[in-house]
Amino acid sequence: MTQRSRRLRKSAAIRDLVRETHLTTNDLIQPFFVIEGSKREQAIEAMPGISRYSVDLLTKAVEKYAKAGGKACLLFGLPKKKDSAASGAHAKDGIVPKAIKAIKKTVPEMVVITDVCLCAYTDHGHCGIIQDKYVDNDQTLPLLSKMALSHAEAGADFVAPSDMMDFRVTRIRHDLDKNHLINTGIISYAVKYASSYYGPFREAADSTPSFGDRKSYQMDPANAREALKEARQDVEEGADMIMVKPALAYLDIVATLRQELTVPLLAYNVSGEYSMIKAGGLKKWINERDVVLESLLSMKRAGADIIISYFAQEVLEWL
Repeated sequence: MTQRSRRLRKSAAIRDLVRETHLTTNDLIQPFFVIEGSKREQAIEAMPGISRYSVDLLTKAVEKYAKAGGKACLLFGLPKKKDSAASGAHAKDGIVPKAIKAIKKTVPEMVVITDVCLCAYTDHGHCGIIQDKYVDNDQTLPLLSKMALSHAEAGADFVAPSDMMDFRVTRIRHDLDKNHLINTGIISYAVKYASSYYGPFREAADSTPSFGDRKSYQMDPANAREALKEARQDVEEGADMIMVKPALAYLDIVATLRQELTVPLLAYNVSGEYSMIKAGGLKKWINERDVVLESLLSMKRAGADIIISYFAQEVLEWL
């Protein structure tokens, strides 16, 4: 007998009944940028609708996000001063530890995740210590670990190393455990490509490299098998969750990792993806809401359990 597939598309109620993939309020994480000072909000030109906040205003923004249904946030810090040793990255009284404490006091149920990378704290914009114009992997590891430790001691639920140095998960896990922080989790940016989609973020975090590029430590966009190797290694080293960044151009990678790994899998809907959709929406070239929801649904369909997105708060309100 002939199957008439359209019978299952006849009405909204039937389409809802047979829908295979669902995007829910539990799937989303909103990133926030935090700066020094007080009563400061700086709009980010390349990312319409996204701002940098001083800690006092950040807590208000996170409260609003929580009221919309937000359960987890990702913090990026911008220090007052930068230097070649990224001193501000691991300062106990640094901008991110201050933000963590303020959020946990104001919205104690919020899951706080912190980005662990040196690029926003170095005066050269690279993600590690420079030796002869090359990022030295092993000299960078202690600083990443100290940064993660300062965040964990301030109350972060998860630290998320995004630097792409080899063995950083091992080093961070060892030092967290050594300091009795066994319940602080690690979300590894295990599969982070040297992508062209990061441009707006680099404006937001003031982290554009002053020379060269990041291709010697971030992954080649041409490589897929390498993604599985990186992800497996980070799980073996102690990562509790694994991330793919960017998302839309790498849905094949998300799908592969979902088939091969059992840990929760995140997709990062990055700044370039956000800004392109925002620009199209502002120009009325596309229906922004529909394109956002379709894009995020594609990430869930590919196998992502969780999505980090600058659209998260808006989507929570739509859902």
